[in-house]
Amino acid sequence: MTQPQSNPAATDAASPTVVNVDAVELAPSKDAVVIIDQTLLPNRLEHIDLQTPKQMYDAIFQLKVRGAPAIGVCSGYCYYVLARQEAQQASSYQDFVARMQQHRDYLNSSRPTAVNLQWALDRMHAVTTSHSDTNLSDLVDLLEAEARAIHSEDVAMSEEISRLGASLLHDGDGVLTHCNAGPLACLGYGTGQGPLFYAHDHGKEVHVFADETRPLLQGARLTSYELQRAGIDVTLICDNMASLVMKNGWVQACMVGCDRVAMNGDAANKIGTSGVAILAAHYGIPFYVLGPTSTIDRNCPTGDDIHIELRDPDEIKTMWYAEPKALPEVKCYNPAFDVTDHNLITAIITEKGICRPPYTQSLAALFDD
Repeated sequence: MTQPQSNPAATDAASPTVVNVDAVELAPSKDAVVIIDQTLLPNRLEHIDLQTPKQMYDAIFQLKVRGAPAIGVCSGYCYYVLARQEAQQASSYQDFVARMQQHRDYLNSSRPTAVNLQWALDRMHAVTTSHSDTNLSDLVDLLEAEARAIHSEDVAMSEEISRLGASLLHDGDGVLTHCNAGPLACLGYGTGQGPLFYAHDHGKEVHVFADETRPLLQGARLTSYELQRAGIDVTLICDNMASLVMKNGWVQACMVGCDRVAMNGDAANKIGTSGVAILAAHYGIPFYVLGPTSTIDRNCPTGDDIHIELRDPDEIKTMWYAEPKALPEVKCYNPAFDVTDHNLITAIITEKGICRPPYTQSLAALFDD
């Protein structure tokens, strides 16, 4: 079998990059969080404003904003916007803290697997609870600064992760991806797909095989969109084609993001990731997991301790079809994530360095002072 031919459009120098797309930002008025509605891509690029707790919850739950780092940045800004509102109504500092605690818990319940959501909300709430002697107006200003810091730190972490990941690639490599962990999901360059953009920007070209990633098609709708727009050679494949392209010798590395990493190196990512890792092990292909240290859950010993979100069966049966593709009474099992065993992971790449087995040691070392 011959390898797919490069897409001429992918090398068009006029193709706009998506690295600077503002997937999440604070409105200039500071009264809303502005996000790209990722459920509408690739056909429509639309921004929506999030101002109420329900709008924020629904945007996260319905995957209008998605990807662990982007969710973290979004939740930080959401907390700040709500704090501005509550500061006008709270009768006291204690009342303000109680109101913000409710908002934190409500937003945190929207996606239980992605640790960045809780991490960012906890970080924002820590600012609230540690400034009892500050008037509410000044406290709100501190919360804005913290939310912006989370955002800027995330972009910087994304670039370093991408730089380190790109160092593992060779010019001309074929790279297989699963789900979406590029600029839309992670801001900046991204994580799982960040090295592809970084390599391209620094003169190292790769060919990407993007799994469509059923059932929500993030690979088809988002990853192939980002790569094509950035001028990177990409071929979209169905999830069940990954084994064949590996067998054909077209893949030299697999790179994926992560939503939560246990301290033994087990990593939760979009459903189907563990299958890709098993195939990569069979064909002797390196399998890399990329993510910021904020996705490493220091309170989670192994993957068995990661709670896996179950989603609506209609995502399988009806979401993308003019007519249902299964009988209404047919049962569906629709987990959002699976956990890849640490024994299948070649390296975990963070902004602090490249971790290799044994992960119980290399991951713990990331947090040594």
